[in-house]
Amino acid sequence: MVNGNSEEEVKDTAATDAEPEAEVVDAEIVEEADSPETSGDEASEEASAEAAVAKAKEEAAEWQGKYLRLHAEWDTYRRRMKEQREEESRRATEKLVEDIIPVLDDFERSINYANENGEEGLLGGVTAVYAKLNEGVEVIDPVGQPYEALEAQAVATVDNPNVPDETVEQVYQKGYRMGNKVIRPAMVTVAVGGPKRETDEEEDNE
Repeated sequence: MVNGNSEEEVKDTAATDAEPEAEVVDAEIVEEADSPETSGDEASEEASAEAAVAKAKEEAAEWQGKYLRLHAEWDTYRRRMKEQREEESRRATEKLVEDIIPVLDDFERSINYANENGEEGLLGGVTAVYAKLNEGVEVIDPVGQPYEALEAQAVATVDNPNVPDETVEQVYQKGYRMGNKVIRPAMVTVAVGGPKRETDEEEDNE
């Protein structure tokens, strides 16, 4: 017997005092058991976010590579087109010089002939050179014809009631055409104030 209490009573009292501590320990164990699960979810979310960022960076790098390749291809295409235009211009100039050389020869012969034999034969030589220059070129000289804006440029109008309205009165400068292309329109004056010109349909009806 200790202090009037039996040994069994002392043991029961000790066991009773230890029960709250056990409950506290159990609560801590439950909290510790829940904590790893929460940490696992956060880690999973962080991993997903990192994967998304990595994928976005990869796509951005891919699009940047495509842009750089496209830009390089465009620069190459532009350089080639510039070189091609320069080559075409050079060839056109060469063709023009090749066509002019025979004319220069004719001019030289005409000048030499005039120096040796006087100016009497110079006119014939110059006329021949002029004819050669006009080979393949059609002269636009629309005096007395209806005014055509695609072939002539009106620099003035003249009142003339004796001819149909919008008739070419005078040509200040002849025009030239090659095939269907007008190389240079004629510079003309146009008569106005005359009777209305009949159209082709009105002439056919008559």
